[in-house]
Amino acid sequence: MSAIKDWPAYSAALRERGKELGQLHPEIVKGFVALNNGAAKTQHLDAKTRELISIAVAITTRCEGCMDAHVRKAMAAGASKEEIAEALGVAIALNAGAAFTYALHALDRAGEGA
Repeated sequence: MSAIKDWPAYSAALRERGKELGQLHPEIVKGFVALNNGAAKTQHLDAKTRELISIAVAITTRCEGCMDAHVRKAMAAGASKEEIAEALGVAIALNAGAAFTYALHALDRAGEGA
């Protein structure tokens, strides 16, 4: 079960804090918005596919705000809970793959001795 009990309230709180950051450092927020808007203008991926990819990335980067936003956007673009679950499966596999790769680095290091 998620530690976040009220997703709409969580999302609203993030937006409010984002406004505060925008007042304190407007250039960084403008840059973030421009980057996000640019990435949203895809020519070859439909909105649902883009959002499913975004969910997987949000999981691998452990960004709850991104996860919230992209699950909402994926559902608005017509993604089913089952499709979201498959995207989550990809994220889980990639995290396991990264752990496996880093385990090999640790094993290499162990072979070097003290």
